[in-house]
Amino acid sequence: MSAIDDLVTELSRLPTIGRKSALRLTYHLLKQPPEQSKRLADALSTLAEKIHPCAECFNLTESERCSICTDPRRDASLVCVVEEASDIGSIERTGEYRGLYHVLGGRLAPLDGIGPQDLTVDALVRRVERGTVREVIVATNPKLEGEATALYLQEQLKGTGVAVTRLARGLPVGGDIEYADGVTIAQSLSARRAM
Repeated sequence: MSAIDDLVTELSRLPTIGRKSALRLTYHLLKQPPEQSKRLADALSTLAEKIHPCAECFNLTESERCSICTDPRRDASLVCVVEEASDIGSIERTGEYRGLYHVLGGRLAPLDGIGPQDLTVDALVRRVERGTVREVIVATNPKLEGEATALYLQEQLKGTGVAVTRLARGLPVGGDIEYADGVTIAQSLSARRAM
């Protein structure tokens, strides 16, 4: 296998990058000065060497604990549980949440062979049992696996004395009811609130 084929194969393993896109990226890199490809290779190597899960929340960090866990201004009594570290950025961009996080490292997917032992559920339960958490906000994706994961978390946290809440679901701002699917409309109706 040639160096071009090797790179195309590796790039096509990335999410949303098919073989054609990987080939285009490879040829683009070959047109660039060699030092640009070297910088990219160095950045990837550094990423693999320096980035690891936070010891507390499993967010990605270069330190033992991430910047969110070490921020004294954060509310340590609130823990928002997300599937992946990449979900944290979406919540942080709102500027509305000032608590801590817990990254599961995925979601329950029995058909794919992903069970509770493959996620950081036990670490979450131990964290809650320490007694400083008063609410766990479950922010898993509103898909079948995300819902199953949310229900599993609720069951695991039962009896700990913490409130377990779920992100609200429904119609997006700027969306039209006419184009919304039935499940979204049903969830919007059941989660309605007083004005």
